Amino acid sequence: MAAPALILAKAAALAITDENARKGIGWCIVAILSPLIVLLALLCSVAAGTAEHNVSAAEFCFSSIALPADMPEEYKESIENMRAHFAELDALLDDIGDRTEGDESLDEIRVKAIFYALFFGSEMPAPFAADVYQKFVECFATFAEATGTITETDADGNEIEVEGTVMAATPIADLDEVYQKIGEALGGEVTAEQKGNAESIYSLIKYGAPSGNESWESGDNAPYVSAEGFCSPIGANWRSIVTSEFGNRVDPINGQRSGHTGMDLAVPQGTPVRAALPGTVIIAGYEGSYGNYVMIEHANNLRTVYAHCSQLTVHSGQTVQAGTVVALSGATGRVTGPHLHFEVRVNNERTDPRYYLP
Repeated sequence: MAAPALILAKAAALAITDENARKGIGWCIVAILSPLIVLLALLCSVAAGTAEHNVSAAEFCFSSIALPADMPEEYKESIENMRAHFAELDALLDDIGDRTEGDESLDEIRVKAIFYALFFGSEMPAPFAADVYQKFVECFATFAEATGTITETDADGNEIEVEGTVMAATPIADLDEVYQKIGEALGGEVTAEQKGNAESIYSLIKYGAPSGNESWESGDNAPYVSAEGFCSPIGANWRSIVTSEFGNRVDPINGQRSGHTGMDLAVPQGTPVRAALPGTVIIAGYEGSYGNYVMIEHANNLRTVYAHCSQLTVHSGQTVQAGTVVALSGATGRVTGPHLHFEVRVNNERTDPRYYLP
């Protein structure tokens, strides 16, 4: 814990003495310190500026997004180290994937989320350091000899496929068994805090929201409508899950500053998406950047757009009311993870949805 404690101490000192640092400090404090820190920090931005795409350290590690130039060096080093670790894991995961049968495969996000929770910002434990990646990945599967296709080199130097004996892999579905094997490889028990951190990280990367936060399920509740009749597409707690504002921002995919035509709301895959006002669906289909999306025409030359959905529940020409479920959220189109991209257009000009949301 010496290295994580040092990072935390440096971060605290930097935050006290530097105003820009206070704005920039976010979820880069070591995940294994406490589940409370994890759940709070997962929601923090590591880049200064309220109009920029809020990206946690975990999301940076799981992507190739360019790191902000003003990110503190301690954070940047920890993220770059974890990206390097993930690259090592990827090669081993691909190898095991080639040795699984049928549709069975390791959940790569799960493997990396647990690795992140154990090692982000810290040194590898000595008993695990010699062959850390191989030992770690092997904790997620069982292996047995089986007959399969292997590649050999013939007398002429050509690679040929022949039948031979391979070590077939079967993913372990029971997480308790996985953690027991990891503990044995580490030479110590994986703590409840580390398991909770791993689950929150897994949920954040896979579904767009850390686990243990009931407000992320607000789309399943009754529609939340303002006095003016404008309905939040995902429920009453929309303010707490805005990950990218309307306007100028750093693009989360290419790292370049550009205009953002709507507001991004981080909700798990499959969250009900509701119509903001009564109107008529004029588009319900797929577009390269938007993915699956719905456009609704309302009164007073106003239109709303709901993009990156996993499933559409309405069709073109259909009449809807405020609160009608028009889609389920997802990660289709040009995205880095599950969320709803929500637009409001007046006279076909995009405007800030915050002016209208309840």
